[in-house]
Amino acid sequence: MSIKEFVQKFYKSDALIDSEILKTYLHPDVTLEWNSSKGFIKMDYNAIIEMANDLSRAYVRSKVRISHIISEDDLVSVRYSHFVKTIENPREEMLLAHFATIWQIKDDKLYKGYQMSQFS
Repeated sequence: MSIKEFVQKFYKSDALIDSEILKTYLHPDVTLEWNSSKGFIKMDYNAIIEMANDLSRAYVRSKVRISHIISEDDLVSVRYSHFVKTIENPREEMLLAHFATIWQIKDDKLYKGYQMSQFS
């Protein structure tokens, strides 16, 4: 599987709201540098897992729609929109945010991430 296919598989899975699935994609030394509309966050493995746990408590479904994905060497750039369904209203899909992320892949895992997002 190419690294581009690996990243596509990651975003098509429920990894963003299921920490057990997420663990299969993350390198033990993963870091994510995230510039959001709320400021800069640097996350390590445990913080990323905890974020997935937090999301799973608020949302029953998560869907990513990728609009652009490009790979070169050990890097994959992906632009996507993240949609969720809340526990309170599981029939209505809502746009959570738009993202642009660059992932470095190491040992067939997500290793270094650089992400920008804007809430809908």
